[in-house]
Amino acid sequence: MGAGHAAAQTASGFPYRQIRAVYDDATIRVYQAFNDQIADAALAAGRFVAPFSRSRMTWIKPSFRWMIYRAGWGHKDDNQRRILAIDLRREGFEWALANSCPSHPDPAMTPQQWQQHRDATPVRIQWDPERDLHFHPLDHRSIQIGLGRPAVLRYVEEWIQRIEDITPLAHRMHALVQADRLEEAAALLPPERPYLPLTEV
Repeated sequence: MGAGHAAAQTASGFPYRQIRAVYDDATIRVYQAFNDQIADAALAAGRFVAPFSRSRMTWIKPSFRWMIYRAGWGHKDDNQRRILAIDLRREGFEWALANSCPSHPDPAMTPQQWQQHRDATPVRIQWDPERDLHFHPLDHRSIQIGLGRPAVLRYVEEWIQRIEDITPLAHRMHALVQADRLEEAAALLPPERPYLPLTEV
């Protein structure tokens, strides 16, 4: 992605592509949704353990709104009923970005070049439309980061500092949205702010 594309302002005033997250000097927060078994084991251990799979790509999302959209407020299906907030070491998050490639082919590469590049890169980047509280797509994008091996091993063994179950927050916000109390629901959103990574993505 070129810098001009990243900086282009949308009608809403947001850059078209921008990482927005809860973070401090040491950690950055991402979200994932799982079934009860994976969530309970992770919360008990403070990191992801079996039945979490280390061999499959796992997708982390800094945008809470995109996470609740993807998980349907934790009501979409049993495999996404528990929404977890995971605080990562910022060094790990930066490593993921520095060792990433887009999830879709680069038109500047031949199919063979793209295959070689993808096979050598353990992390995938995908930009999807951000969502409002009714899950309507907005005019700017949020990042999803897919961790394959060896990134998953680093994620599980080195990066995770804290895991919190925030499913009750998602359910509370959902009830407020259903009651058309949007201002109250919006007030519960995590205080995400623009995050400027060391690596352009």
